[in-house]
Amino acid sequence: MLGLVSLFMDLSSELIHSLLPIFLVSGLGASVLAVGVIEGVAEATALIVKVFSGAISDALGRRKGLLLAGYGLAALSKPLFPLAHSAGMVFAARFIDRIGKGIRGAPRDALVADVTPAEIRGAAFGLRQSMDTVGAILGPGLAVVLMLVFTDIRHVLWFAVVPGVVAMGLLFWGVREARPVSSTSRLARRFDSSGRGQPAVDCPPSRLIRWSTARDFGAAYWRVVAIGTVFTLARFSEAFLILRGQDMGLSAAWAPVVLIVMSLFFTLSAYPAGWLSDRMPRTAVLAAGLVLLVCADLALAVTSGGIWLLLAGAALWGLHMGFSQGILAAMVADTTPKDMKGTAFGIFNLASGVCMLLASVLAGWLWQSWGPSATFLAGAVFAVIALLALGMPAGRGRAV
Repeated sequence: MLGLVSLFMDLSSELIHSLLPIFLVSGLGASVLAVGVIEGVAEATALIVKVFSGAISDALGRRKGLLLAGYGLAALSKPLFPLAHSAGMVFAARFIDRIGKGIRGAPRDALVADVTPAEIRGAAFGLRQSMDTVGAILGPGLAVVLMLVFTDIRHVLWFAVVPGVVAMGLLFWGVREARPVSSTSRLARRFDSSGRGQPAVDCPPSRLIRWSTARDFGAAYWRVVAIGTVFTLARFSEAFLILRGQDMGLSAAWAPVVLIVMSLFFTLSAYPAGWLSDRMPRTAVLAAGLVLLVCADLALAVTSGGIWLLLAGAALWGLHMGFSQGILAAMVADTTPKDMKGTAFGIFNLASGVCMLLASVLAGWLWQSWGPSATFLAGAVFAVIALLALGMPAGRGRAV
């Protein structure tokens, strides 16, 4: 049911996002650097807000209320996009939408971890991610069809309101809370460098939102955080894929096809990659994802390859997402105490959020100063750095 909620909300969001970069640049006269700043701030906001929402969900011992608040805020932001008449108004709408995503993200991931046995956790995160990405395919696909019918981007953006409302209905009536843990009996577990848990002292809710909580996470968790941040530097906003499509000659109506291809391969690979990571070291699957990202960036950097090489790059980008996003979430869940997973996901996303802002602003600056090839070549360099970091020795072990 969480997957269906994600599917409809992503359909709504991606219908907008697949047209938004073109709307900003061609319709509102914004620069590519401005697109990078807007996307960077928006995505970073979503990731940083997860710090607090995850910790609060741990303190409350409940997740659904925060999910309702987060998805509701995102749904309310959808009408603001077609009403926008300046880049500033688009920025405000994106900011509200991403605050909603930040509020719901960590509690949702923690809820998946709450109700999923450890031995199938990778597959569970992969399944939810795959359903989420089905919406990311349908959204741009619907955008293409509607653009061919209406041609006016503003008219098409209004259609995003409907699936947002459907997502809220599914969440309200279809998702049940996992059985809450009493705050008086909730125990934290301290982790040694191998990532294996040791029973520790009682952990009152007030302590879960303090930075001192970081001491309860071991070296295995912090290594996942470090790898995730470098990953984020290598994978800037997908808005640049859409702009690359337009740069290669796709019209405004057909540019969302780049996201359709990316999301299709993301969907096809996320669940198998998660299933595979339950049966072999997750780092091996993650390394494969980084190799795919390097190949994607190199394909997208080529200026003479034509549309087919552009689509091949988008497909490789989607495979990279499938081999990394659910895997990183499962690795966070593996290396953290049971009753502090919301906080753990929040801290992880704080670090990723800062890097997302840097990555998108850097991508926009490189594009505007040196051209699109420089943007994707820089992404390939960061991906290689992340691959080298992944190969560094670390302690073994998984935690439940």
